[in-house]
Amino acid sequence: QVQLVESGGGLVQAGGSLRLSCLAGIASFANKELGWYRQVPGKQRELVASISSTDNAFYADFVKGLFTITRDNTKKAMYLHMSGLKAEDTAVYYCYLPAKYTGSTYWGQGTQVTVSP
Repeated sequence: QVQLVESGGGLVQAGGSLRLSCLAGIASFANKELGWYRQVPGKQRELVASISSTDNAFYADFVKGLFTITRDNTKKAMYLHMSGLKAEDTAVYYCYLPAKYTGSTYWGQGTQVTVSP
């Protein structure tokens, strides 16, 4: 059973910061790659960042230099540190576990981030 629970979203002014958390109830967390997607109503979900089991991070071009993805294997947690937020970062942010481990992609319930201009 895979459980992904996000938290940390909220309302922030443009230029502000937030830290999103994802608690992952999965076996062998330390050996797994995870990541964050985001979705705006009416648009496709898009990859924001991912982090490998060896802490290699990938970032979408639109967040490079502003967002940082980290993980804490002792807590089975992953984080997205967001700074310099813009109105266009407003979205629901989802934690995900790639399908390569179980045959299905798992998603959390999402956490809303709203950036006011």
